[in-house]
Amino acid sequence: MSTTKPELRNELLWGQLHALTVIAQVGSFTKAAQRLSLSKAAISQRIADLERAMGVQLVARTTRSVRLSEAGQRLVEETEASFAQITRSLAEARDAAGQPRGLLRITAPVALGRQHVAPQLESFFRLYPEIRIELDLSDRLVPLAQEGFDLAIRHTSAPPDTHVAVKLCASRALLLASTSYLKKLGEPGHPTELAQHACLPYLRPGPAVWLFERAGERLKVPVQGPLRAGNSEILRDAVLSGLGIALLPDFSAAPALRAGRLKEILPDWRPAGFFGDGIYAIHPWSSTTPRPVRLFTEHLKKALGQGFETAAG
Repeated sequence: MSTTKPELRNELLWGQLHALTVIAQVGSFTKAAQRLSLSKAAISQRIADLERAMGVQLVARTTRSVRLSEAGQRLVEETEASFAQITRSLAEARDAAGQPRGLLRITAPVALGRQHVAPQLESFFRLYPEIRIELDLSDRLVPLAQEGFDLAIRHTSAPPDTHVAVKLCASRALLLASTSYLKKLGEPGHPTELAQHACLPYLRPGPAVWLFERAGERLKVPVQGPLRAGNSEILRDAVLSGLGIALLPDFSAAPALRAGRLKEILPDWRPAGFFGDGIYAIHPWSSTTPRPVRLFTEHLKKALGQGFETAAG
């Protein structure tokens, strides 16, 4: 009996090869399974089938990490561009077919996502009912390609130059207090006077220091108070309750400012180096922007393009 192996039919291994390229991108069998909507066992089986067909180990597994062998890395480098082109071609073909459709995975900060991204979903779905969205709200800055996101909404002053960034609107930080707090404890007339006030800093490593600028002058002011929190909605509500003074992004403070419940203090001084000066839609670079990404970005830009009117009225 002949022991010669039958000739390998390469087209039967395309799914296995694609799984290998995804593992290389995300660094995890679990994340690759999520990206491909398969079970972890199915991904493991695909890699095992590919290694058996190739006669060489492609993925080195440990209890803590997954890395490609030299042969696996070389195989990915030679095939991932082709898979990326196939993905683009399929997206373009779907777009040309008429009604835009597909899954759009979006990540956004918690407060910004709750207040200004989620409220735009209903009107977007009315326009594009065949597009599905997975919206992940997290203040953790996730790497888009590695986590499988198509689009990130970010509050920043420096969007990454390795990605495509579309500015949706301007934004700024505001130093705010409630009218009840100011009535009780008075309004500071200079940043250094904040040392005598209850301040509510954003939760970041190290001592809380606020930086202010005015006409070329820069001041660093150490502050302290009863509460530090890592979410602007929590700080805003604490300020509204009269607990103290806080630096807040305008998108969180705008409704309370318009209603006269909050007041901007030290308006001649600009808080610096704290929150970003713009809201951006960011997606990985490609020669063509997927239609759902482009449409949702345009939808948000139309909704948020005027910025956040903060004048009390």
